[in-house]
Amino acid sequence: MSPVDVVYRRITSPAGPLLAAASSRGLMMLAYRRDEDDPPEDGDPAMLEPVRRQLDEYFAGERREFDLALDWTLVRGFARDVLRATAAIPYGETRTYGEIAAEAGSPRAFRATGNALGSNPIAIVIPCHRVVASGGKLGGYGGGVDRKRLLLDLEGAGG
Repeated sequence: MSPVDVVYRRITSPAGPLLAAASSRGLMMLAYRRDEDDPPEDGDPAMLEPVRRQLDEYFAGERREFDLALDWTLVRGFARDVLRATAAIPYGETRTYGEIAAEAGSPRAFRATGNALGSNPIAIVIPCHRVVASGGKLGGYGGGVDRKRLLLDLEGAGG
């Protein structure tokens, strides 16, 4: 197996600074950043231009779906099943942890589902912010509950 070149880029967003990484297969990481310890930007920045543009459109309320190739290298097993089920949640809608667990093939694995969502390497694009606790409570979010509320409000899904 040959090594994969990975391109990194910082992206500014209304939800805070993000770090995007992509391989030739697609976007493999979009993570919230809290500090300046990011790796230096590396590689051809044009490779991540569609990510930046689509995020800008999303935050401007002009985009409801991301049209980006994804590289699932960082996700395996049940977590991949959970994130694929999560990726199918339409804009402006929410699902519960239990519903996503069932969709991923393990209806009683809602805690494992929460763990998989908490380690989602492609925030916003794989919309784990659309997964809420039963009864409509927000539940947790890897980027913090305030960001989850911001994204749900942006999409008109409440929060």
